[in-house]
Amino acid sequence: MSTQDERDVEKIKVGDLNSYSRRVYTVVKVMSVTEAREVTSRRDMSTHRVAEALVGDETGSVYLTLWDDVLDAVEEGQVLNIKDAYINLFRGSMRLNLGRYGSYEVLDEAPFEEVNLDNNLSSRVFEQQQRGYGRGRDRYGRSRRRY
Repeated sequence: MSTQDERDVEKIKVGDLNSYSRRVYTVVKVMSVTEAREVTSRRDMSTHRVAEALVGDETGSVYLTLWDDVLDAVEEGQVLNIKDAYINLFRGSMRLNLGRYGSYEVLDEAPFEEVNLDNNLSSRVFEQQQRGYGRGRDRYGRSRRRY
């Protein structure tokens, strides 16, 4: 996507995010960053470092998941212009993720005065959809029963 196209994308406010949000373009301020922890990928057994940053704007806040190199670059107090991120549920709680296609850039200042920490979207617990495995179902959620 070209720079001109990115400027034309409507920025979403944190308070308007939901558990199905995709292609999220927003500007947030980093309020805090947790300690990094090591996790092992189930896919290829590689080790990664992960942490979470509480980020937000005047409408709300949410945890942004930081992986490996991004973890070292994001600091408390920074203002981030986030591009093409998405929301997922981690243990029933909303998390903002950059993923493979998302990116960010550090801005000099925020287009808002204060961050609304009272409306923390990550503190709400959502029901996660069951994958359909088990209980007589195949991996696509179909019944395995044959008549």
